[in-house]
Amino acid sequence: MSQTKNTNWGQFIPLVTVFFFWGFIAASNDILIPVFKKAFDLSQGQSQFVSLAFYIAYTVGSIIYMIVSLIMGKDLINKLGYKNSLSLGLLISALGTLLFIPAANLESYPLMLSGLFTVALGFSLQQTVANPLAIALGDPKTGSQRLTLAGGINNLGTTIGPLIVAYAIFGSATEPSSDLSVDSVKIPYLCLGVAFLLVAIFLKFSSLPSHPEQEEENEDTVNVVKDRSSALKYPQLILGMIAIFLYVGVEVSTASNLPDYMQKELGFTISQVAPYVSLYWASMMIGRWGGAAEAFGLDKTKTLILKFVAPYLAFGIFLLVNKIAGHDLKPFYFYAVFILALIIADISTKGNPAKMVLTFSIIGIIALLVGMNTSGLVSVYAITSVGLFCSTLWPGIFALAIKGLGKNTSQGSSFLIMMIMGGGVMSYLQGLLADATTIHFSYVTGIICFSYLVFYAIISPIVLKKQGIHLSEVKSEGGH
Repeated sequence: MSQTKNTNWGQFIPLVTVFFFWGFIAASNDILIPVFKKAFDLSQGQSQFVSLAFYIAYTVGSIIYMIVSLIMGKDLINKLGYKNSLSLGLLISALGTLLFIPAANLESYPLMLSGLFTVALGFSLQQTVANPLAIALGDPKTGSQRLTLAGGINNLGTTIGPLIVAYAIFGSATEPSSDLSVDSVKIPYLCLGVAFLLVAIFLKFSSLPSHPEQEEENEDTVNVVKDRSSALKYPQLILGMIAIFLYVGVEVSTASNLPDYMQKELGFTISQVAPYVSLYWASMMIGRWGGAAEAFGLDKTKTLILKFVAPYLAFGIFLLVNKIAGHDLKPFYFYAVFILALIIADISTKGNPAKMVLTFSIIGIIALLVGMNTSGLVSVYAITSVGLFCSTLWPGIFALAIKGLGKNTSQGSSFLIMMIMGGGVMSYLQGLLADATTIHFSYVTGIICFSYLVFYAIISPIVLKKQGIHLSEVKSEGGH
């Protein structure tokens, strides 16, 4: 019995390669935005079509998946198998990278967006498969920790992605290229396409299961009210879908509008912005590495120690890759204070998802208010610290949204994945607001998003209690 409860690391490690790619590409988009803005002479709102095209693909992919499954009369992923579905998703993403060749040759912004859309379409299928598969590769009681750990690998990709793509486009930090052309994006994205193909082949012949055994529900996760006919009949899911939409919205829009703010108001060049974009996404890694401490089965004392050590280890990786890239590290040392605040806040929530969402949303509002009312690097660090406080919001929201859904849990999960489109929509809306006012003021968009999350953290325990569900039974699930 104990054998089945151990995490299957031999299968889990190959799986997390796709989590790495999701992060690498998503964060690299923040470098493409200012590049395309200059090359195609776009407004800030128009430049945010990069985020919109990328994140809307998750919703389109989910809809296609549901329609195909309906036509087939059987779930598409169950028909193809988990391993084949992952490989297919990677092949679709590889096809998307090929579109960068004619897009660059024709200097076509719409074709560039089509390439990003296709890459993300493949990611939609991969994400639909990889999240439940990570849960299935061991004890379901530690499923959330495995997803948090996978999320940490995702954010390793978000940390190094902007640096590598910026180096490929601009050259070294000390001698950035002055000749900026959309043609420069071909090589890095073709290299990614080759990587997608290699990983697709690797996963096809890996030991990953095609049809993982479905774990029986634990007694503390069985719905205490009668299952309803649809996941959409549960108010916690409806409220949670809005929360996921706005959470991904503030996470993505905060970073995607940062380069324009630093260029217009602080005088940074496009290439100089890369380490700060990297810091934002590294902040997500820092928070999630601390949140994955329980995944290793240590005693309480060692787990507490790891909660302090792991975030700073992640911060050390950020410093190391920036040192290798030739960036000055002195401006970043003070960020260690923000990390300490994150650790203390995380420990204070004691794993309660409602407290996590409430605490980190309030701190996120404070960080953006500081960023909007200060200038210089103080403002930049306040804005980048939003990444720290977004790092644990996905698992908290996810846990509250699917609690009590019973047989409708998988359907509810697919609806939540669809809401990732909020990353593109909110980025675009913030870009429009920046064009109408100032980029500095446009960060009020994030404050509005966080305000709803505060409301969700307060109302969801009340909704669940009416169904006989108490938060002492709810643990954080998932990780985007």
